[in-house]
Amino acid sequence: MKIFAQISRVVVGLLFIFSGIIKLNDPIGTQYKLEEYFEVFATDLPALHDFFMGLVPLALYFSVFLCTAEVVLGIALLVAYKPKTISWLLLAIIVFFTFLTFYSAYFNKVTDCGCFGAAIKLTPWTSFGKDIFLLVLILVIVYYRKKFKSYPTGIIVVISTLVSLGVAVYALRHLPIVDLLPYRVGASIPAQMKNSEPLRYQYIFEKDGKTLEYEQYPSDTTLKFKEMIVLNEDAKPKITDYKVWNDAGDFTEGTFQGKKLFLIIKSLTDINTAALPDINKLINNVKGKGVEPIILTSGNSADIENFLSQHQLTAPYYYVDATVLKTISRSNPGLWLLKDGIVKGKWHYNDTPTAEEVVGLVK
Repeated sequence: MKIFAQISRVVVGLLFIFSGIIKLNDPIGTQYKLEEYFEVFATDLPALHDFFMGLVPLALYFSVFLCTAEVVLGIALLVAYKPKTISWLLLAIIVFFTFLTFYSAYFNKVTDCGCFGAAIKLTPWTSFGKDIFLLVLILVIVYYRKKFKSYPTGIIVVISTLVSLGVAVYALRHLPIVDLLPYRVGASIPAQMKNSEPLRYQYIFEKDGKTLEYEQYPSDTTLKFKEMIVLNEDAKPKITDYKVWNDAGDFTEGTFQGKKLFLIIKSLTDINTAALPDINKLINNVKGKGVEPIILTSGNSADIENFLSQHQLTAPYYYVDATVLKTISRSNPGLWLLKDGIVKGKWHYNDTPTAEEVVGLVK
């Protein structure tokens, strides 16, 4: 059993490090998930509504803390730094995660828990099963915690903490180091809105108490239909909610034509207005160089027109769902460059490019 405890220590440590690194790469993504949970709890638990809504503005801090904690606890476990204390901390954090994934699965809320960020998408019940697996291993570690030797590896834990925080801060001040989202540089947006191959189905029927499966829809009318299952889920469109419109109508296809530089304004309440002068200069400079600047926002027309006038932004604006804008750009404002529907560039407001850089990318 001691050997199993050692194996558990290694498996848990590696999984925590892997999960934490993926989330540290995109702490804003974890922030959005935590905000969803807080809003769901505020709705489902009216007596604690104000408490959970009060946590929403703190979601980013919780995100960085949890992501960093996953990596640091995983490393501490592997290097045997204070195993008694670390085992209890691991138990506390996995109980927290298990509660969240169970709530997601059982009540069908926040159906993508973000356990492995945007890298690996898990169904709610799969996420819950993963956490139960880790919970069992961590309980073994807690039970044998006094058997693990403690080593003076505190410096490794300190360094891992500083590096983890550094990665998170970099991602917040720029963009994720590795962009795993469907709107990343190099991706074709129109292609991802279609099936990558024809969908294949399995049809489940019942007859005389027996369950029958078919890959072609049967013509036997005596069969009782039960369900239809998609066999190649990965072939489904990666993007299903990208729509661009204004009061005149749909402009989605128009965004895939020619060279477009999009200014992403996710929200008018928390936008960094200090970055707008440089962005405005960029917009004015690319206009005569074959690149059309366009503003994408989720705000209402009165507010956005007042905002554009106040900051002297002269570009047409269109509406996009707020969730889609959050997926396209992790910064507010952000810049997104397309040529014939293919993403050629993507920038945080701290990294606003020059007009020459933009034009060079779409030649």
